[in-house]
Amino acid sequence: MPCDLDLLDETAWRGLVDRFGSRMWAVARAFGLDAADAADAVQGAWLRLVESLHTIRDPERLGAWLVTTTRHEAARIARRRSGRPLSDLATDIPGHGDDPETAMLTEEHGRLLWEAVDSLPDPCRALLRLIVTVPDAGYAQLAQRLGMPVGSIGPTRIRCLKRLRSLMERSLVEEER
Repeated sequence: MPCDLDLLDETAWRGLVDRFGSRMWAVARAFGLDAADAADAVQGAWLRLVESLHTIRDPERLGAWLVTTTRHEAARIARRRSGRPLSDLATDIPGHGDDPETAMLTEEHGRLLWEAVDSLPDPCRALLRLIVTVPDAGYAQLAQRLGMPVGSIGPTRIRCLKRLRSLMERSLVEEER
């Protein structure tokens, strides 16, 4: 059964962007793209979704589809920018070009990381998501977006990363049991 997402439902689209946008940006940036090229890759993936929405059969796999599509878009842009073949670029990306087991573990750790970020309270969750999705943003831009004083961005970032590290360490220890 094709995906029944209403193309005109702004709330549904915002939900998708909130849920998957950060991962898509992280994938695009992993190719070494600057902010403008990463934005093109992410936007290209959203466009492919609009074009392919009628072919989506399993809505639960939409996140994986978006990440894979972003990876293809980013690889295309990176290849065009560098003139290097895609096979050379793939070896530069952590978790790609490795054996399937390593790639699966890398993806699993990424999933655990985003679950940990999502479990953080604001402003940590919002700050870390912004840092990933808008990596070229300065402290002034982050402060304005989050409604925080500029001088508190750095210390808040440090505290949030410590919390995230602690959550990840606990998660990995529990996973090993």
